[in-house]
Amino acid sequence: MDVRVTDAGDVLAGVDMFAGLEPEARQRVVAAAVPRTYRKGQILFVEGDPGESLIILRRGAVAVFRTAPTGERAVLSVVRPPDVLGEVSLLDGSARSLSAEAIEDCTALALSRGAFIELVHASPRMLDAVMRSLGSLIRRLTEQNADHVFLDLPGRVAKTLVRLAGDSAAPMVTIELNQSQLAEMAGGSRQSVNQAIGSFASRGWLRTEGRRIVVTDLPALRRRAGMTDR
Repeated sequence: MDVRVTDAGDVLAGVDMFAGLEPEARQRVVAAAVPRTYRKGQILFVEGDPGESLIILRRGAVAVFRTAPTGERAVLSVVRPPDVLGEVSLLDGSARSLSAEAIEDCTALALSRGAFIELVHASPRMLDAVMRSLGSLIRRLTEQNADHVFLDLPGRVAKTLVRLAGDSAAPMVTIELNQSQLAEMAGGSRQSVNQAIGSFASRGWLRTEGRRIVVTDLPALRRRAGMTDR
């Protein structure tokens, strides 16, 4: 078997959507997918584009956002490996409801809807995997809506940083995200978010290094966000 395909298949084993599939089924996904590369700042797709494919991110990071009529952006999530984006289009084939921009150089696999439908016929568990992924997406959006009701802006900034830090157990976590992007994710003005970041920095919870934020006290941010510490 081709080594490149085998390596990619092993990577899919870490992707929630495909982790429950048999190795042979993951290999079929890889064989049907097309490699993609995106430069930092490149738009992957915009709202209203045809929903033609699922994007499986292998390296880098992508911001998923909505744009208001005024041009203001609201970042809903930052997708990093081993995650996917565009899964809604696999089911209904409708236009994209969100936009996506690479915020780091990225490599990915693009699986067309047509190829996905063929794979579902060959392995019905594929559809179960997509449904689980959609369930996670809905839960995440529901939680974000609740955050805007129950958390003040500093609390939302803290929770956004915790989410971006992921499951890291390191004493310091570096987040490659500038404060404008953080403001878009937390749903506040850049000035207000800068004030929250400054307040956290004065408490020793983080520090800024140019376009990076280095979290030095993740448990403190979790407490400020009203989250149970690990």
